[in-house]
Amino acid sequence: MNKNSAIIRKGRKYDQVLDGARDLFMAHGFESIGVDDIARRADVSKATLYSYFPDKRMLFMEVARLECQRQAETLEAAVDVEQPVEVVLGVVGRGLLEIVLSEFGWNMFRVCIAEGERFPELGQQFFETGPKILIDRMCAFLEIAEARGEVIVEDRALAADQFPELCKAGVFLRLVTGVQTEFSQDEIDRVVDGAVEMFMARYGVKAG
Repeated sequence: MNKNSAIIRKGRKYDQVLDGARDLFMAHGFESIGVDDIARRADVSKATLYSYFPDKRMLFMEVARLECQRQAETLEAAVDVEQPVEVVLGVVGRGLLEIVLSEFGWNMFRVCIAEGERFPELGQQFFETGPKILIDRMCAFLEIAEARGEVIVEDRALAADQFPELCKAGVFLRLVTGVQTEFSQDEIDRVVDGAVEMFMARYGVKAG
């Protein structure tokens, strides 16, 4: 059980509070948004908000958990593991970059870095409900692909870590340093296709 579940109290305006908070957090990040702003957007009193979430940090963590879960489910629904491994990796890579380049992904990274020392549980929860799910799904898929004779992977956990990093090559560093904040589909395709090609060069079974 998530340790926050014993503290968060649900009620008839619970979803209303979450929706209002999500809109603000996704648009403006964590620090610049106050409890008054969230209560106003959600059209509830501060007392109502605090009855569900004792502090803003806990509210942000719940918003982040649900958003990570939603994005993971969306990406998983787009993947057909019966397709050839190169096709599956392409879908996963493009889905991953869509998340990384989204307002949510960027805000989550900033908050985890900025608040990491004071609230390490923020980063831990983000990892558990986001990247770790992707890594676990990748490991499961690589096992399927290996059973079909498409890849040979000695260390699936390492390979599952490597592929997302390959997909962020030339994108993530530019994003977080502010050098480039928007990427065309051609740029995304170039990076993901290159990641798939490199991954398959290392792990793919050569024909003949």
